[in-house]
Amino acid sequence: MPSGGSSAYRVVGYLAAGLVVLVVGVWLGGHPSWLPSSLRNAFVQDSGGRLVNQATDIITHDYYRPLNRGQLLNKGISAMVTSLDDPYSHYYDPSAYRSFLNTSNPHLSGIGIDVVPDPMGLRVVDVFPRSPAARAGLAHGDLIVKVGPTPLTDRSADFASRLIRGPAGTHVTLTVTRGSAHRVVSIVRAKLVVPVASGSIVTYKGIRIGVLDLTAFTDGAGDELRTDVRKVLRQGAQALILDLRENGGGLLDEAVNVASIFVPDGTIVSTDGRSQPRQVYMAQGNAIAPRIPMVVLVDRDTASAAEIVTGALKDRGRATVVGTHTYGKGVFQEILPLTNGGALDITVGEYFTPNGQNLGGGGVREGGGIQPNVYAVDNPRAPGDQALTVAERAVVAKLR
Repeated sequence: MPSGGSSAYRVVGYLAAGLVVLVVGVWLGGHPSWLPSSLRNAFVQDSGGRLVNQATDIITHDYYRPLNRGQLLNKGISAMVTSLDDPYSHYYDPSAYRSFLNTSNPHLSGIGIDVVPDPMGLRVVDVFPRSPAARAGLAHGDLIVKVGPTPLTDRSADFASRLIRGPAGTHVTLTVTRGSAHRVVSIVRAKLVVPVASGSIVTYKGIRIGVLDLTAFTDGAGDELRTDVRKVLRQGAQALILDLRENGGGLLDEAVNVASIFVPDGTIVSTDGRSQPRQVYMAQGNAIAPRIPMVVLVDRDTASAAEIVTGALKDRGRATVVGTHTYGKGVFQEILPLTNGGALDITVGEYFTPNGQNLGGGGVREGGGIQPNVYAVDNPRAPGDQALTVAERAVVAKLR
């Protein structure tokens, strides 16, 4: 009987002590500044962090095979980003991020190819003569499905291209498919000086037209194009065609620079995001061809910065858009370094044309893009460039 009463008192005592600890813990949780820093971290550490550490500890300690904790965390972060279901958001592990930081202008250090996105990877659309890619036997139509050990399925073109690019003299290994054949090629990167812009004169029904081809929005692309615009104007161009087909985009500042060649003032594009303040990018005020009749030629591989320029010229009434529906990339990313030496490259905001249209239709997987004023598509079985012919006819019609 006395022992039973003693047990009851002990139980009550434990409950009271537990209640005191709970109350003190709750109070300290709401007033962490009262705690020493070492205890403060233990008390107020977020439950998500504790959960991740607990799961990692259990797996690394109890799994029947030995595991590398760092590799496990890398895969966990990668899976977390993959769960966003966003083809433009990626996790760079420390090694991949170091490689990215060493990447320079893709047309100055790489293997010498132009590519377009494909669900399985990158589709080669051009191989530069005497480039490392040409020496390795890559050809138009080849599909790059893996860079080193990294599969490219459902990866963005930006992510895949960054893996391929790198300092001159370094090696990159590509898995390439051609039809049903697969092969692995090792290529040594080299310094390549390949213009991203070019200009030429064509004649349609006696009218001289300046055809301007822009392949990417890399650093300096706007200045290169500006030089070519001046060149074709000196050669007597009466109208212009800006060919942005198979242009996967690039730098936002270069998009504004390019649009400012043709638009003298006003809005080019605006951006907005949950953690990003709304920002409006205006024409830079140094247009050299603000009135000459103009067409922008696009296709389904016209994306990102190329769509920004297309949308600006269309919305401002500066150019007629000829071609097909564009890709529809209406979001932009930010690279945020992590304490492990890696980085998150995640979507943080959306692009909007001057008329307020989101280029992606309001979401990373909702489609969207820019609808052409005049539909035109090439027939690969027919000779010549049918879409360019439609563009020539459309721009000459603006002169009449």
